[in-house]
Amino acid sequence: MSLISNLFVLFVAAAVVLYYLTPKKYRWICLLVFSYLYYLSGNARYLFFLLFSTAVTYLCALQIDRMQQNGSGQKSMKRVAALGLAGNLGMLGLVKYTNFFVDNLNRIFHMNMKGLEVLLPLGISFFTFQSSGYLLDVYWKRTRAQRNPFRYALFVSFFPQLLQGPIGNYKRLAGQLYEGHEFSWEHISAGLRRIILGFCKKMIIADWAGVFADAIWGDLDRYNGAAFFGLLFYGIQLYGDFSGAMDVVIGIGNLFGITMDENFRRPYLAKSMAEFWERWHITLGEWMKNYVFYPISLSKWMTRFSRWSRQKFGRKTGRVVPIALADLIVFFFVGIWHGASWKYVVYGLMNGGIIAFSELMAGQYRNWKKALHISGKENWYQLFAIVRTFILVNLRWFFDRSDSLGQGMYMVKQAFTHFQPAQILSIPAGTGGTAFVPWALLIIGAGCAVMVTAGIVQERGGRLQERMSCLPVPVTAGIYLLLLVCIGLFGSTAAPRGFIYAQF
Repeated sequence: MSLISNLFVLFVAAAVVLYYLTPKKYRWICLLVFSYLYYLSGNARYLFFLLFSTAVTYLCALQIDRMQQNGSGQKSMKRVAALGLAGNLGMLGLVKYTNFFVDNLNRIFHMNMKGLEVLLPLGISFFTFQSSGYLLDVYWKRTRAQRNPFRYALFVSFFPQLLQGPIGNYKRLAGQLYEGHEFSWEHISAGLRRIILGFCKKMIIADWAGVFADAIWGDLDRYNGAAFFGLLFYGIQLYGDFSGAMDVVIGIGNLFGITMDENFRRPYLAKSMAEFWERWHITLGEWMKNYVFYPISLSKWMTRFSRWSRQKFGRKTGRVVPIALADLIVFFFVGIWHGASWKYVVYGLMNGGIIAFSELMAGQYRNWKKALHISGKENWYQLFAIVRTFILVNLRWFFDRSDSLGQGMYMVKQAFTHFQPAQILSIPAGTGGTAFVPWALLIIGAGCAVMVTAGIVQERGGRLQERMSCLPVPVTAGIYLLLLVCIGLFGSTAAPRGFIYAQF
């Protein structure tokens, strides 16, 4: 059930109405029922994976909590946590990466082993990470285990975020799910505002950009001179699609009075790659930092490596090298989280490599700026840093969008050796064909200009959404109506596209 389908709109409307009609203390049950109905509507055969992830992490967390209360040894609790993680993440690895390993073994050893004939269960990358984070939080005593299995099942399966995030934190989200919120026009208005803005990003900007990105990547021989623009269009499509989806998801949460974690914060205004990952897919970055980076950095083997590094490279450099190594490991996992393919390994290592290199060169950068009398606060330097980061970010999209590592390398070559932007004009733009290309490009450009302007205003402290909430109801209703009309007038006329991250 796609987030942009009429059926989904009716599903959400029914959930909201029944939620507020249900007695307050039972409203969480209403959310649980609708969450499982939503997952069943996608593919009932894969309900097992959701139930397995929920059951394993629930039982292991409950056992760890009991052991903590009884004063059991740390090693025993560690074994239970390891068992739960092995079962939960092992399930993810089995269905998502088995065929990748089988294919590589077949190529290396010239074998003919068969892989698994199973489609990737909906949202498995998201709900396994969310439930694994909960289990580790209980093990590290950051939260108490939830004793009610049905309440915990709601935390894992809450339907707005089930298929594409944001990845929820138990302490921040669970209490809101169980609370039973009162009906509020303020919550309804805030939710509708985010949902409509999300639909505008998706159906106007992302889908039109996707027309050109998909055409270029779909016929590389014909559009090899437009590879550079294919990259830009994909960057626009991905941001509009994913951040638009998050607006819709967070907006649906608002309808129930629930505030979910933000997943985007104007990422294309970042001044470094590290800052970009603090603004893009924020909950994935936080998950990796809390459950991968910190455990690696504080591990015994990393402590020994840090000691060796300081002896080998000196105090200053030796202190940075372990951090750079931890970043490379983290982004290797970020890469393979996105998919079982060598292109995603390269994608992840590119991110980690750039960040690690920047950390190693930080002292040298400071010396260069000092020699050139650059404080780093100059407007021109801030713009330079944004443009530099934007270029680096977009170069990674070659491997994110391509079907294979080879195709990604081919696109990189074409972008730097062939430049024929006129090829864009031969791409059919929806039902209007090639004659509509200039108008489609104008729509994309205008949409990007609006997003950039709004982002700059917010970056400088402007509170656009709060100002909208203070407007008179007729004015607010008029704005919503105008945005809906804009979707009808300027939305893509090409074949409907689902959300990109819904397949993860």
